[in-house]
Amino acid sequence: MIVQGGGESLSWRATLEPDGLTDIPLFFLEIYFQSAVQDPHAIIECKRIAGADTRLCREYVVNGIDRFRDGKYSSQHKAAFMVGYVLTGTVGSAAKGVNRYLAGRRRMAERLGVSTIVAESSWLRESTHPRVAHGAIAVHHAFLSFGGGS
Repeated sequence: MIVQGGGESLSWRATLEPDGLTDIPLFFLEIYFQSAVQDPHAIIECKRIAGADTRLCREYVVNGIDRFRDGKYSSQHKAAFMVGYVLTGTVGSAAKGVNRYLAGRRRMAERLGVSTIVAESSWLRESTHPRVAHGAIAVHHAFLSFGGGS
């Protein structure tokens, strides 16, 4: 696996010039040698978050989740990954803030729920989002607290 620094990406195969800037693109050598796909094989999008800060919650969705939902990132993938750097409050309040923003836009089915990958994890969440092409995408969220909250 190759973990690359932030880089440009192509949202669709027909795109001739990069149209996105990813935070952490991942490349898997086996996939590359089998398919010669040079776009990232997985993307981790990183955002600052605080549950009480409606602007940061909006940014987490609009410039994070929605980039996967709209196909700007990981358009050919079934799963994507996000890291939320919790600046203040708790991981729970950050997830609630994101869910409050989604609920306010009538996107209840897209709300962040408990992780099915790691049982009983307080810092992991997951969500599923519809897309026009390639079916729904699952987004796995890791919330990392830096504000002293758990």
